[in-house]
Amino acid sequence: MRRPFALLAATLLTAALAVPASAADNDDGNEGFTINDPRITESSGLAASRQHPGVYWTHNDSDDGPYLYAVDGSTGDTVARLTLTGIGTPRDVEAISLGPGNRLFVADTGDNLGGTWPYVWIYELPEPKRLEDATVQATQYVVKYADGPRDAEAMVVHPRTGRVYLIDKHEDGGHLYEGPAKLSPKGDNVFRPIAPVELWTTDAALSPDGQDLAVRGYFGGIHYAWNGGKLERKGRLSVPLQGQGESVTYSADGSRLLFGSEGEQSGVVSRPAPGADESGSSGGPGSRADGGDSAAEDGKGDSVKVGGAVVVAVLVAALFGLSRRRRKG
Repeated sequence: MRRPFALLAATLLTAALAVPASAADNDDGNEGFTINDPRITESSGLAASRQHPGVYWTHNDSDDGPYLYAVDGSTGDTVARLTLTGIGTPRDVEAISLGPGNRLFVADTGDNLGGTWPYVWIYELPEPKRLEDATVQATQYVVKYADGPRDAEAMVVHPRTGRVYLIDKHEDGGHLYEGPAKLSPKGDNVFRPIAPVELWTTDAALSPDGQDLAVRGYFGGIHYAWNGGKLERKGRLSVPLQGQGESVTYSADGSRLLFGSEGEQSGVVSRPAPGADESGSSGGPGSRADGGDSAAEDGKGDSVKVGGAVVVAVLVAALFGLSRRRRKG
């Protein structure tokens, strides 16, 4: 996977990162946490379990193997590691999502060759009823795009229909791609573009009721009304500054958005979801539909060096723009 300025951003942002809530203040696991497992060094996807409240599923980006990790949000500790069988060797796993019936979907859809692989894969498996290390049989689906190969790091599964969607990653914005009504393990599953997405997307999440789509990038995010896949932009998301911001999920009750990052001992930062008040409750006084792109606009309850974060964000953005001008020149 190409990561322009990822190392630069990680270095510059180190002093400005938000500090996740401590376990003592985080009994339900929805207020943010630190991933403690030393095996998880490239957390690239995040999905809140509905069957196991306060538990979040994640995985490494690549070079790890067919593993999924269940992390207890109240402690940051891994409570189960699943080994997937019935699939090939994962190449570039970028996203994870829960569908109807507590089915886990895993997107092996990143493309380290910059969008040249003729096909990628999605895996589906049942979420275990008991949280313990286990080997689980998964179904593998071959995925192709109607308009040719591309790099995609974001996947969402509609919580009611079970239909799978991908968003490709492009500096100038990408598209929401819709898969078949039902994925087939035989033959190709062709995904077709249905709506533009105005962001360099690293992950996305659908709200539990299927009404709202949260899309995140390295330096910001957008809240869309789902509108049957005909996206309607509602506002910006308050995305925390993170060294390698790769993941986002709604909490199981839909009141929070949790943002994850790659790296050892990486932090997962919690924000009120669009339409939730500052305590995370949906609706009510103080509710808001959007937030600023920087953590400075949503800093209540977070240990953020606001001034430094703003300066760093401006510096990174300036360097990024300079690089793009040089490439175009």
